[in-house]
Amino acid sequence: MERTGAENGDLVFFGADKANVVNESIGALRTKLGHDRGLASGDWRPLWVVDFPMFEQDPHTGRWVALHHPFTAPKEDQLEQLEQDPGGVESRAYDLVLNGTEVGGGSIRIHREAVQRQVFRLLKITDEEADARFGFLLNALKYGCPPHGGIAFGLDRLVMLMTGSQSIRDVMAFPKTQTASCLLTDAPSAVDEAQLHELALRIRLRA
Repeated sequence: MERTGAENGDLVFFGADKANVVNESIGALRTKLGHDRGLASGDWRPLWVVDFPMFEQDPHTGRWVALHHPFTAPKEDQLEQLEQDPGGVESRAYDLVLNGTEVGGGSIRIHREAVQRQVFRLLKITDEEADARFGFLLNALKYGCPPHGGIAFGLDRLVMLMTGSQSIRDVMAFPKTQTASCLLTDAPSAVDEAQLHELALRIRLRA
């Protein structure tokens, strides 16, 4: 009660789990209550979300995994922390949020071979595996690559906000169902035996 400053008539919500689980669930609850209680402003209020963690630890294996993707650049002043404190390194990723809805996201990419290999090794990808899977990229970085980045915008999400729709599916011309089927084209459709034979595939039904 002392930490929250709650008084008679107040309602306190709390969660008990890993930080990312609590943050996501309480964040969703906050947004829901804001809309239900009429506290959400009708004005356009965009904001940038930055300072994302570079890595997170897999709870099952204990290995570090890339929170965004393994080609996102870490912050320049934190490169020395990559090996000693991976969990404390922040990435150069960014999201653009408008009225609680993510409408864009991207990052600055790694453009130096040594840094990319260092990140791969941290993710338990050996130099041999990296060369086999990403040799084309590492070679390009070796010969010189300028700093680069980008952002992808969700135009359909903008239209959803502009029209006051509750779901992104309301503003799509031909939305898929929740099972990813298309009512317009009846996709996915059956594949004939000749096509399966050409690709050396076969269909196995579950027992």
